[in-house]
Amino acid sequence: MTLKPLSDMIAQGKGDVPADLVLKGGKVLDVVTGALLEGDVAICGERIVGIMAQYDGVEEIDVSGKILVPGFIDTHLHIESSMVTPHEFDRCVGPRGVTTAICDPHEIANVIGVPGIEYFLSCATETVMDIRVNLSSCVPSSHMETAGARIEADDLAPLMDHPQVIGLAEFMNYPGVIFQDPGCMAKLELFRGQHIDGHCPQLLGKDLNAYVSAGIRTEHEATTAEEAREKLQKGMRVLIREGSVSKDMVALQPLLSDITSAYMCLCTDDRNPLDIGEHGHLDFMIRELIRMGCPPLAVYRAASLSAAEAFGLKDRGSITPGKRADIVVIDDLATCRAERVFSGGVQFTEAAFAARTITPPVGRNSVKAPVVTAESFRTSANREETDVIGIMEGKIITEHLKEVIAIEDGDKKPDPARDLVKIAVIERHGINGNIASGFVKGFGLKRGAIASTVCHDHHNIACVGVDYDDMALAANRLGQIEGGFVVVENGKVLAELALPVAGLMSTEPFEVVHDALIVLRAAAKSLDVTLEEPFLQLAFLALPVIPALKITDRGMVDVVKFEIIS
Repeated sequence: MTLKPLSDMIAQGKGDVPADLVLKGGKVLDVVTGALLEGDVAICGERIVGIMAQYDGVEEIDVSGKILVPGFIDTHLHIESSMVTPHEFDRCVGPRGVTTAICDPHEIANVIGVPGIEYFLSCATETVMDIRVNLSSCVPSSHMETAGARIEADDLAPLMDHPQVIGLAEFMNYPGVIFQDPGCMAKLELFRGQHIDGHCPQLLGKDLNAYVSAGIRTEHEATTAEEAREKLQKGMRVLIREGSVSKDMVALQPLLSDITSAYMCLCTDDRNPLDIGEHGHLDFMIRELIRMGCPPLAVYRAASLSAAEAFGLKDRGSITPGKRADIVVIDDLATCRAERVFSGGVQFTEAAFAARTITPPVGRNSVKAPVVTAESFRTSANREETDVIGIMEGKIITEHLKEVIAIEDGDKKPDPARDLVKIAVIERHGINGNIASGFVKGFGLKRGAIASTVCHDHHNIACVGVDYDDMALAANRLGQIEGGFVVVENGKVLAELALPVAGLMSTEPFEVVHDALIVLRAAAKSLDVTLEEPFLQLAFLALPVIPALKITDRGMVDVVKFEIIS
């Protein structure tokens, strides 16, 4: 859908000629005052031209008894982590009310570099929903990992003028900002005065002042109401996050009110098709926030108008004349069940999806890891006190635990009775073949192994297990299927999901991925895994910019000190 001439919009808004499309008989939620406004909604091309009046239309749709709310805006996500391509993501969440998705393609960028971002920019011009892109700021996320690519300021400059680009994506290397790393400073200078997304978990006080002074505007890593409040008070827009692993909605819900909602937004960062199918996407967040006691106006405003304002999208966020016709038709504000969804005046239907142009996926054959054996996972050491990653379910922050693990035959072995299992990261980009191992607590794993190429943000192979032979089988199998997830027990692959697009995304429809994830989750449970979402939880154990203890292909990382543990 394209913009119609102004003369057409004015004439249709005035009612001199029939509107292209009229939604008749519903009530419109005004996300400024909270009122439910009676009257038709007239649409000319991709824009709304009339409300609070009766209109005739070339096409008319009866929405009597329904409530019309602005399309939902996911303010921060990585579409790759949905494990499907942008076009399948469009099919998956668009009918649930998401009309704008603001993504950072840094997952694929960490694997194949700028061509990965260019692939997303191409897809963003083809989907029914409006996909906007923040250019990846930290590839790799730090100096303590081996990624498949490195992106500098000079690489980003040619992409800045693309019509789907908003600004610079989450600046994860917050120590690099505070201590003025030259590479970080070059990117910040390049985007000075434009939108820059934040990422600064647990950063407060003067260090937060310094970080925000760099022009960084948003924050999705706040995990407590107190942390979020200080960040709001220092001018940041706080994005309430509820993903498949990172679940901060309950903690931040008390802060969301009719007053604060002007500066708070919603994001998923990220949800997989299984969670979307079982619970929902932003629609799930809206239902839950209202159920927990947030005012409906505050919730719907955060999901639309506040999000649009935070990211400079002045053409959307409310059902008012001149705005994009991003509209969700629902039965009730509390239940938020989308019956019809329009993005730029186009209804999400199979016909609309079938009419899209599809850019072919990129990043095939990206898994170039060394073949490993059981010996690859031995942990040599000369002291029994051991640094252990402590999982906090529902969060990507971890604890830095200390455990005593006996040394037997020059190796520290897994101890499933104490929930101490081996974790390893294997470099898979064909650069150096690094292998690092350590220990993690919180999986509940009693047998076998789980391996994945979804491993934030460098996306090397991450593997956990209690049996070294099973770990080797799982890791090697990933090379054979071009990446994905594998569950192994007693020398047998119990379940797998191939993700051949950069080792991150499937080429299959989201329904196929959903069904495969059910089988994978059941296979993990058969190994006594206690985590609800073990695969993405595993992925975040390798992200060295999230406190407190992580692991990369270069070793265990003390994130608080921002250094590799010798």
